[in-house]
Amino acid sequence: MKCVFVTVGTTSFDDLIARVSAPDSLQKIESLGYNRLILQIGRGTVVPEPFSTESFTLDVYRYKDSLKEDIQKADLVISHAGAGSCLETLEKGKPLVVVINEKLMNNHQLELAKQLHKEGHLFYCTCSSSLRH
Repeated sequence: MKCVFVTVGTTSFDDLIARVSAPDSLQKIESLGYNRLILQIGRGTVVPEPFSTESFTLDVYRYKDSLKEDIQKADLVISHAGAGSCLETLEKGKPLVVVINEKLMNNHQLELAKQLHKEGHLFYCTCSSSLRH
């Protein structure tokens, strides 16, 4: 069972949740061999409907005391650029794609993502751009 875990931490990042749960994204995720997507949506107003079919499961929740278990289970983590989420994922040695929230004016998140990308730890993008390799 291959799993993608998406986390927005304690914030809300509706653009990311909407994008990753869109039918074309779900299709792409499944075509890449993943059969489970877990969305941690924080304070978001976009709340996708969880579902389960024979070949794919979508789970959705707001918060848990710890994300460690979900990060541990994941084969790929897609995260907002919060330092805590990024570092916890990298500590566990999981592949990480960081999505920068363009609506946050304070873009220290972009600086962190750029630095970690330069050091070879992750890929990053925005909801409207493609991955920086």
